[in-house]
Amino acid sequence: MARARWVRVMSWGLSLALVGGAGAAAYHEMNASRFQSEFLARFGKDLTWTVQRGPNPDVRFPDQGPYDLRLGYTRIPQFLERLTAGPYKVEAQARPTPAFRDYVEFGGFPPYREKTRAGLTIHDRSGGVLHDARFPERVYEGFDSVPPLVANTLMFIENRELLDPKHPHRNPAVEWDRFALALGSIPLRAIGMDADKAGGSTLATQIEKYRHSPEGRTGSGVEKLRQMMSASVRAYLDGPDTTAARHQILVDYLNSTPLSAKAGLGEVNGIGDGLWAWFGTDFTVANRILRATPMTEAELATQAVVYKQVLALLLAQRRPSAYLARERAALDDLANQHLRALEKAGVVPAALADAARHFPLRFREQPPVLPQPEFVELKATNSIRTRLLQLLGLGSLYELDRLDLTVETTLDLSAQSRVTDTLKQLATPEGAQALGLVGDRLLNNADPSKVVYSLTVFERTPTANLVRVQVDTLDKPLDLNEGAKLDLGSTAKLRTMVSYLEIIAKLHGRVKGLESFEMEAVAADAQDRLTQWVTRTMAARKAQGGGTMPLGELLDLAMQRTFSASPAERFFTGGGLHSFGNFDHKDDGKILTVAEAFRHSTNLVFIRIMREVVNHYIAEGPARKDDVLDDPRHPARMTYLARFADQEGSQFLNRFWADYKDLDPDQALDKLAGRLKKIPDRLVTVFRSARPNAGVAELRAFLARHLPEGAPNDQRVQALYTKYDPAAWSLNDRGYIARIHPLELWLVAYLQDSPKAKRKDMLERSAESRQESYSWLFKSRSTRAQNTRIGMVLEEEAFARIHEEWKRLGYPFGALIPSYATSIGSSADRPGALAELMGIILNDGVRLPTVRVTELHFADGTPFETLFGLDEQTEGQQVMTPEVAQVLRRHLADIVENGTARRVQGAFINGDGTPMVIGGKTGTGDHRFERYGPGGAVLESRVVNRTATFVFYAGDRFFGVITAHVQGQEAAKYRFTSALASQLLKALAPALQPLFTHGTQTAENAQGAAMELTAAPR
Repeated sequence: MARARWVRVMSWGLSLALVGGAGAAAYHEMNASRFQSEFLARFGKDLTWTVQRGPNPDVRFPDQGPYDLRLGYTRIPQFLERLTAGPYKVEAQARPTPAFRDYVEFGGFPPYREKTRAGLTIHDRSGGVLHDARFPERVYEGFDSVPPLVANTLMFIENRELLDPKHPHRNPAVEWDRFALALGSIPLRAIGMDADKAGGSTLATQIEKYRHSPEGRTGSGVEKLRQMMSASVRAYLDGPDTTAARHQILVDYLNSTPLSAKAGLGEVNGIGDGLWAWFGTDFTVANRILRATPMTEAELATQAVVYKQVLALLLAQRRPSAYLARERAALDDLANQHLRALEKAGVVPAALADAARHFPLRFREQPPVLPQPEFVELKATNSIRTRLLQLLGLGSLYELDRLDLTVETTLDLSAQSRVTDTLKQLATPEGAQALGLVGDRLLNNADPSKVVYSLTVFERTPTANLVRVQVDTLDKPLDLNEGAKLDLGSTAKLRTMVSYLEIIAKLHGRVKGLESFEMEAVAADAQDRLTQWVTRTMAARKAQGGGTMPLGELLDLAMQRTFSASPAERFFTGGGLHSFGNFDHKDDGKILTVAEAFRHSTNLVFIRIMREVVNHYIAEGPARKDDVLDDPRHPARMTYLARFADQEGSQFLNRFWADYKDLDPDQALDKLAGRLKKIPDRLVTVFRSARPNAGVAELRAFLARHLPEGAPNDQRVQALYTKYDPAAWSLNDRGYIARIHPLELWLVAYLQDSPKAKRKDMLERSAESRQESYSWLFKSRSTRAQNTRIGMVLEEEAFARIHEEWKRLGYPFGALIPSYATSIGSSADRPGALAELMGIILNDGVRLPTVRVTELHFADGTPFETLFGLDEQTEGQQVMTPEVAQVLRRHLADIVENGTARRVQGAFINGDGTPMVIGGKTGTGDHRFERYGPGGAVLESRVVNRTATFVFYAGDRFFGVITAHVQGQEAAKYRFTSALASQLLKALAPALQPLFTHGTQTAENAQGAAMELTAAPR
């Protein structure tokens, strides 16, 4: 019995000893983390990745988490799809180890050393920094830069054991006592007991939460365990000793804790940006104050104010949107409560705590005043950023600047700076004089500071046109090169010349295989002069035994065709009769070759060339023009007339829509009545048309309001009501009675029942009424009027064909004005689009992609790293006949040697010291608003802007466009011509010469200079 009792006692004792030993071991592990530090450090050694050439089809990207969203890691798959659909390919990509992939698939957040600061960096071709955005902007660079007062306060509030030096291997992801307290409070709250809500989150797990958990929140217990696991693994990536990792956790938390968003700034993260955004406190000054020992009451007060701001931000992290925007008084109370606890714990001196309680929080109400950008300096950079938005499918520069992305561009920063500095000199009379921009056809005595200059220079490579310089001096966000619609004058003659020569080349290809008699038959049947000239010229050569004429020779002959430069002829185009003049009246009586007219930019020759181009396209239409016009019963007549009625009717409706769209039904009806002569029949017709269901009493009230003598007697009103029943009169008849356009009457009636209609819906509903309003035109006795309108529709169709050809060559707008005046600039253009046309000419008719960005490097140093480079397999598109491009180059060079751009001759030198061949086309745009009266008399002529442009090539690699522009009524004071643009390029020659003699850096070279890849683990 005694032995059995002894055995039981010993068993109980041993059990207690084992339990006690296990408890002691567990307690020691909780504090020292020796076992888990060894295990997790070994485990972390396999959680690596390498970056290797080519795409990785098995790469994994995060799909949620504020940090991953902000830095763009979640979007890399979408970026990949967009970029590889264009001229880019994946040059290299991260390849995680199997252990890394398994860990992430199990649920862990990707384990790597995360960046606290990231953003968009843009480099020029040589690696110079064009743009460097970093968010957050104000951060602690390391643990030593954190004031002890701030570090101790944070640890007391959130994670008191974080920096305990007694246990260097400690796991910073868990404070076991707080975690146990949090677990213990769960059942108490579940049964309804009032238990304080205890949080088990350490700084390490909080960072995991607000960076990577969905919406930055802990949605479940599983998500909390995921945060703890991820934080634990991340802490031991550098080995068992977590001392440095724990210091970094504190720094990362201070630098990245979310602090809501502020209007005018956006998302605010980190104490540094938080102080600046919410309180207007300078971060550097604040840290200096918090490190100092106050020596006076004033210094103590200053330190108290700053310290309370920091404390408030640390506390606001719990509910940042509420505390920082709506519940500021509650935040102030919470800070005061913590000041007492901090004072009691000895974290904060009593004097500082008392002073801080004395000062309430003072928030900055208005957004901080951000430094205003110098748009002139940033034009090229902002152009790159805008292009990146398009490439990546992003909605704002705000999003773009926060991506973890480094971009390599084609821009030459040194040339950019030289050009910008030179252009800035032109704002003063002295600078303009020194650079030769004052004189006849130049600036004269006008204010040089009002002139805006722009320059874009491209370098042609085998695979792309690379933008080297893009500058303009407009101190606004608008990009004059690519964002403006400008009258660029005679530069349109270059596009017209392309159309002319391309038709010659097309006809050559069409008939070159025919015999001479067959060519003569084609010429006899042809309805346009271009077909007649080409076929007869080629037939004559063949009949003389000379064989088929080469295309180059035919194009040279086409440049020697002659046209009158007389302004005496009036041209029916664009819906009316027009007269045109030459810039130099000495040309008025001359007969000039096409080459001479191109050299001297003679307007009337190009008006006549455009007429031949238009007539050629009309002749190529589905029906012969003469047949349609000569035969009143031709089936195509009604089709053309219906199209005219639809087009012109839409133009009238759009004009009326602008007058009435913002009015309610009563206002619209009253406005229309106000336009009428005050005759009862007219007013009744309008009222009955607009409100056919209204009664006699309503008509009487309407007449009483609009007739000076008041409404007629009841019998007269009743008679008028009956007589002008809209069912008894057509829309045209009612318009005639009221003496207004029938479509204006229709629109006001439509708006009575659809006061909030949209223009698109209005046009759809008016289709039948547009045809009805032109019913007079369809009557057979109106043959002459019909022919005039049919001719207008045929001309519009021809210009639609011309527009298709221009669009293929980079013309930037959706339509051309259907007038011969388009040949001298009436349809406007953009400098950048003209430069693209010059690139096509320089490249023998091949349209190459225009490239500003050669490389996009996402997520450098992360397991999501992806590098995109240009795909050298991208091929250009042949959009112009090579022989046409060659002829144009010769005649563009002639313009510089002998024509309107002589000033720039010899401005640039080749590497061997010989003059560089320069070619180009000048243009002067004098854009005016003009109002005409009866008989075509000009009632008003108001200058809108004035522009001088020179689109050029230099040597066989470089091309571009240079523009001088004055906007608004100020333009009336300027008389400069395209000579200003030519002189400006000459003045910029010293700034551009180093670029033009620099060795070509092709797209392939740029790719080769990308980051060097290594297979070493990262």
